[in-house]
Amino acid sequence: MIKDTLLNLLAIPGPTGSESACADWIEKEIAPYVDETRRDTMGNLICVKHGNGKGKKIMLSAHMDEIGFIVTGIEDEGFLRVMPLGGVRFDQVIACHVVLKSGAQGVVFFEGGHAPGTPLNAARLFIDIGASSKEEAQQKAAIGDWAVVRPQVSDMGKRVASPYMDDRSGCAVLLETMKQVKNSDNEIYAVFSTQEEVGLRGARTAAYAIQPDMGIALDVTLSNDYPMNKKGVTPSKLGGGAAIKVMDSSVIAHPAVKSAMEEAAKKAGVPYQFEVLTGGGTDAGAIHLTGGGVPSGTLSVPCRYVHAPCEMVDISDLEACVGLLVALL
Repeated sequence: MIKDTLLNLLAIPGPTGSESACADWIEKEIAPYVDETRRDTMGNLICVKHGNGKGKKIMLSAHMDEIGFIVTGIEDEGFLRVMPLGGVRFDQVIACHVVLKSGAQGVVFFEGGHAPGTPLNAARLFIDIGASSKEEAQQKAAIGDWAVVRPQVSDMGKRVASPYMDDRSGCAVLLETMKQVKNSDNEIYAVFSTQEEVGLRGARTAAYAIQPDMGIALDVTLSNDYPMNKKGVTPSKLGGGAAIKVMDSSVIAHPAVKSAMEEAAKKAGVPYQFEVLTGGGTDAGAIHLTGGGVPSGTLSVPCRYVHAPCEMVDISDLEACVGLLVALL
């Protein structure tokens, strides 16, 4: 079940630049369903399922990395100074529980945190790991170590909330798709990419090496279908089905790819919707600019509260994405 796959992925810390533990788990799970697996210099996990030579070379990309922090200093009192890895939303991580590379636990706070009107910025962030001196803190952390919000899942049945649905939900969709695709005409490259959150870096090098005929990123998209002052900021809704991207700040979906995904959804009989993201991007932003250009698009999982520690998805949307992709491939 895709829900079980998702829950397993959510339990593996893997901030930008440190995705290997996630890649190890995925490679073990996917190996029986593909013809070959390999890692490249960037740490991308590239899994290939050979076709019969009659189709296209298709690259599917879901990023393994999650936002987090990197330790930049250790103070005499034992506090850790940190900087963000990726698009951390400072107002939504304050007082969150975190886990460090060493396994040590702590909490995020910021200077003057109880004073009204205190500005939130990276320079004010620190992590308290319960140490009372620099020497004690150094037993648990070092400069350059990562920290992430401690994995914690709220399982609500058909909907699940947790840190790092972005993009472990896309990884779950890609893994389950590769399990289900049988005897495709197409040469399928399933790429579990690295360093997406800091500039789509892994997908860029993977696409350059693969030189695909078509690229599809698998990621989340904003679903603002909750109480807010302005409605209709994005059209996608939880439970509304697979979200076929029209555009975001990194890519305008190629018309042929967008149409192919829509036809595949109809063929599979799964619900689908269109989405426009006013900011942000996906691996498709790197893939479509590779070489002389690659027709590319994005298939998205609607997600509430993106980049907050309580990102929420609907399992039926993940299932719809898998159904669409299997029909497409």
